[in-house]
Amino acid sequence: MRRLHAAAAAASALLAGFVGVWAYFFPLSFYDSFPGVLGSWVSVDGPFNEHLIREVGAMYLALGAASIGSLVWRSALGYRILGIAWTVFGVLHFAYHALHLDHLPAVDAVGEMVALGVSLLLGILLLIPAREARATATQAQP
Repeated sequence: MRRLHAAAAAASALLAGFVGVWAYFFPLSFYDSFPGVLGSWVSVDGPFNEHLIREVGAMYLALGAASIGSLVWRSALGYRILGIAWTVFGVLHFAYHALHLDHLPAVDAVGEMVALGVSLLLGILLLIPAREARATATQAQP
């Protein structure tokens, strides 16, 4: 399970770095072009707001920093806390976009839901306790 946690943390760090750097440092490009080869998902959802785009970038960079921290310290608690953060964000982000797909072509809507589902799944994987943690918790019960 530790390998799965490390893989999920590494994937979340890469995802966060990709989105965070692009949105924070190149907000207009992010607005016009995100996610790149799959279409443009941001510009079709309202007018450009540099402040909002940079805030999204900063939030992704913060999640990415936490992901990297979990890889450095590699503790079960660190992975679980990271999982909470990514899962809360993932559920809310997924829910918003699931309710606002009408402005996207079908292929982009599916792509967006798959991408957001993968991000959410990474958070959920980080929440799953390692076997040794589950065994310890079971043994501690009366």
